Amino acid sequence: MSAKPEHYDVIVKPVITEKATLTSENNGVVFQVTNDATKPQIKEAVEALFGVKVKAVNTTITKGKTKRFRGQLGRRSDVKKAYVTLEEGNTIDVSTGL
Repeated sequence: MSAKPEHYDVIVKPVITEKATLTSENNGVVFQVTNDATKPQIKEAVEALFGVKVKAVNTTITKGKTKRFRGQLGRRSDVKKAYVTLEEGNTIDVSTGL
């Protein structure tokens, strides 16, 4: 399966946090994805871009907070994250670029 341009539109960036690092011990990777991305689209994009087999995809939407930007009230945008579980023996090193 070759990478198509729309696969790059689905995955925004990898999420590198303490929680995301803990999931990597259990063959998991966390990506920020576009808000309209579906689980089958995410699975297809990860398999095509990284050449791995995906076992499961779980998604979560983090609602944007209201924050002050230079004294003005502003709102952070909503973020959709995909927790991708890989098949045994497959790994993705998110510290390197695409």
